[in-house]
Order: sequence, then structure tokens, then C-alpha cells
Amino acid sequence: MTLADRLRRQLSDTEAHIPLFEGDDVSLAEAALVPAAVLIAVTDRVDPGVLLTLRNSQLRTHAGQVAFPGGRIDADDENAVRAALREAEEEIGLRSDQVDVIGLSDRYRTGTGYLITPVIAVVPPDLALKPHADEVEAIFEPRLAHLLDVANYAEREAEWNGRKRRYREMMWNEYRIWGATASMLANLASRIGPWC
Repeated sequence: MTLADRLRRQLSDTEAHIPLFEGDDVSLAEAALVPAAVLIAVTDRVDPGVLLTLRNSQLRTHAGQVAFPGGRIDADDENAVRAALREAEEEIGLRSDQVDVIGLSDRYRTGTGYLITPVIAVVPPDLALKPHADEVEAIFEPRLAHLLDVANYAEREAEWNGRKRRYREMMWNEYRIWGATASMLANLASRIGPWC
């Protein structure tokens, strides 16, 4: 069975949702949220990985954080898949013809007012990707098995905008994966289960 077939089967066989932590802002109606999409690009290798980025430390928001390629769904984007593919090409040079879209994971609602649709895809390994310097400082590839192991996640708490917030975090080498990115990965882990 190919990696793409295995992911398709596991996504279609399960349904899960990681709720927002207690204290997160759930007062915004879904219609008031900004639609966004991210690409969870799994590399097609014996020990698959997931392409993640380290955002430029000079950005106005989320500077220096680990993220999936992605962003707002623009008015001229046909859907979340198109938005995720467009953003991935802009941010890391991943062309849409290199991407085999598998499906969607559960949408994630952030405390900052975004409703994010994760687009799951398989990409060839060892592509010659190039980060857009204004947005991305680095591209790295943690092992899928590490990301899908719920034992690797910790729950943390911090004060933000005068309120206590809980969030998930995990480490991959020197990279701290936390917040929405970690929560979307934890949700995917709950759907797919351990990767062996």
C-alpha cells in the first residue's frame, strides 16, 4: 500500500476533533472568523516526514514561530486546497504539480480569529525547495512518527492579552512546535494514530 493510500484510508476511517482549551476565546461566531488554509505536506519516503517552516523573525505577527505553509484564503482562491497550494508555492517554492492532495483534516479555530483548514498531501522527498526570505527563515522536516506520537506533546499555560491560555507544544531538535500548529498535528495524531 502506498503512503498516499494509507493516509487516505486512515483519514476516511476516523473522525476526531481536538477542542479549544478552556479559556480560549470561543465568543466569535464562525462567520466572523477569517478563513485560512495550511498544507500538511508529508514526504513520500520509507520514514515519512512533514514539511514545516520557521517563520521570519522580522514578521509583524507570529515571528519566529514554526508553522505549516499557508495563510488566508483569498477571494480569488477557489477553495481551501487552492489557497494552501498557492501559499506553499509562495512561501517555500513547492509547485502544485508536485503535490498529491489526500484530503482535509478537521478545521481549527484559533484564539486570534482564524478558522484554518488543514490540507493533507503527499510530496516527493528531497525536493529543491526555496524559502521566501521575507516570510520563511528555514524549512525543516520532522519525522511523521514523532509528530503522531501523542507522548511527545506537552500542555502548557501562558498569559496572553490579559488572559491565561493553554496550548500544546513539542520539540523537534532545536525547533519548538506549539500553538495552532501543534494542535493541528495533535488532531491529526488522534485521527491517524501512531505511525509504525
